[in-house]
Amino acid sequence: MTPERFAKLRAVLDRRQPDLTVLCEDVHKSHNISAILRSCDAVGVAELHAVSPGGEWSRHRGVSGGSRKWVRNRIHRSIDSAASDLHNKGYQILAAHFSSQSIDYRSADFTRPTAILLGAERLGVSAQAATLADAHIVVPMRGLVESLNVSVAAAVILYEAARQREEAGFYARPRLDEGTYRELLFEWSYPAAARHCQARGLPYPALDAEGFIQRRQLADSLRESRAAAGRGRRISGAGS
Repeated sequence: MTPERFAKLRAVLDRRQPDLTVLCEDVHKSHNISAILRSCDAVGVAELHAVSPGGEWSRHRGVSGGSRKWVRNRIHRSIDSAASDLHNKGYQILAAHFSSQSIDYRSADFTRPTAILLGAERLGVSAQAATLADAHIVVPMRGLVESLNVSVAAAVILYEAARQREEAGFYARPRLDEGTYRELLFEWSYPAAARHCQARGLPYPALDAEGFIQRRQLADSLRESRAAAGRGRRISGAGS
């Protein structure tokens, strides 16, 4: 970890938007998932939500690589649970969906806590999901095709959200809470060490101003890891 790389990671985290997200319902093609994640990262989305009853989302190549490192994924078993979770957190859900109530996506207020709901590649947002949304938004089409590809629509809408938030000064100061900021900074800076801590239930060591792990905290974490492993072996031996 170089000081320059650490400064870059901090600059990106300073622009992350904790109250802007995407909710994907039955989006299942890897190239679309990958493209949506890239767009999320590009405009500062910190976490993406996906409805995946069987957990298929996490197994896609688009999720396991690249942008997945920079955008957290939260998986829901149903659209009802996803919508309930987001509404309880104060989000408005804007469905990319054509209906008699649809409005131009540029008319929506993206400075509010917002989840952009995207549907399956061919079928779009389900009728059930449409009823759970607070509003329906559309990207105006002036050609012969009826709609954009789901990942293209995601990018267009997200960049309008980013434009509005830029004008409102949302990117001018850090907006993540301190705990989340520190967690993400460590995970981005030291992914292997973060996985080690997660697997053993250990807290992340603190980083100094240049991005280096503070030696004392690292030593404490390693001692705790060895102690936990020793306790596990003793318990296993006692039961044999």
